[in-house]
Amino acid sequence: MNSTPPLVISMGDPSGIGPEIVVKAFADQNRGRCVVLGCADVIRMAAKKSAPNMAVSVLHRIEDATGAPNQIEMLETGGDGPFPIGEVSAASGRAAFAAIRKGIDLSKSCLASGLVTAPINKEALSAAGLPYPGHTEMLAEFGGADRVAMMLANDEVRTVLVTIHCSLRDAIDRADHNAQMSAMRLAHEGCLALGIKKPRVAVAGLNPHAGEGGLFGREEIDIIAPAIKAARSEGIDASGPWPGDTVYMQARKGHFDVVVAQYHDQGLIPVKYLGVEKGVNITLGLPFVRTSPDHGTAFDIVGQNIADPTSLSVAIDYAQRLAATRTETEETA
Repeated sequence: MNSTPPLVISMGDPSGIGPEIVVKAFADQNRGRCVVLGCADVIRMAAKKSAPNMAVSVLHRIEDATGAPNQIEMLETGGDGPFPIGEVSAASGRAAFAAIRKGIDLSKSCLASGLVTAPINKEALSAAGLPYPGHTEMLAEFGGADRVAMMLANDEVRTVLVTIHCSLRDAIDRADHNAQMSAMRLAHEGCLALGIKKPRVAVAGLNPHAGEGGLFGREEIDIIAPAIKAARSEGIDASGPWPGDTVYMQARKGHFDVVVAQYHDQGLIPVKYLGVEKGVNITLGLPFVRTSPDHGTAFDIVGQNIADPTSLSVAIDYAQRLAATRTETEETA
C-alpha cells in the first residue's frame, strides 16, 4: 500500500463549474492518489456530461484510495439538494462548506497530503448563514494557523497580499506593521517551499508612486519602510517600498521572486491579467498544503460543458509539488 497520503480536492459550489472542472481535470490526466470531497450525485452528473468514460466510486475511508486510472475516487461529505444550476443557493453554500471542512480536517490529521479547493460562491455562503467571505478566512479559523496569507502565482510572477477580503478603506487601516511583517515572512517561506533558495521579496507601496516622499501619503515612510528594515534584520531579502504600477514589470523581468501587495486588487489584477488559466492560489502559513484555481464559479457558463480545467490542473500540480517538498523537508529535519 502507498504510504503517502492522497491529496483531497473539494468539489466547490455544486451550482458552479467546480464539479465540471474537477471531472475534466481527472479525465485529462491520471492524477494518482487524489480523492474528491463532495456530493457523489453531483460528481456523477458532471462526469456523465463532461467525461462519460470516467467511473465515480465512493470510498468508505480515505486510506482505501488507489489512484487507479479512469476513475474518480471520492468521499461523500453530504449536502441536501436540489442545487440549482448557475444560481446562488444556500444549499450549495452549505454543501461546499461541508466539503472544505472535511478537507481541512483530513489535512490537519495528516490523512491527506494537502487540499485543493474548487471555486466557491461568497453569496451562497452568506445565504447559508456562513460568515466567511472566502476560503482563506475558513482556513485561518479551522486550519490551525495564527496567520495565513494568499500567494497568487503563475509562470511569470508571484504575489502575496498584506490584506485580503475587506474594503479598501479597511485595508488601509489593516496594513499595519504586524501585517507587513507577516506578509514578508510568509512570502519568504512560500518561495522557499517552491524551491527558491534565496527569495528576493519586493514590497509594493500603498499610495501612488509609493507616496512620492510623503507628498501622497506617509504610510510608506511611517509603516512600510520600517517593516522592510525589520524584515531585513531577520535575514529576509526584502526591498522597497516600490511603486505598485511598475513593481510587477520588474518582477516579470526576473528582478524579484515575489511581490508583497498591500491590498487585494493591487496584487490580483497583474496576476489575473496574465491569464486566470495559468494562475494558482496558494495559502501560506498553514500546517498543510492548500491550493486553488485562480477563478470563480462562473455561473454564466454552468452546464454548457465549456469550462476550462487548466487552472485547477495547475493547482493540483502545485499541491503535489509542495506536498513532496514538505515531506522531503520533514524527512531530512
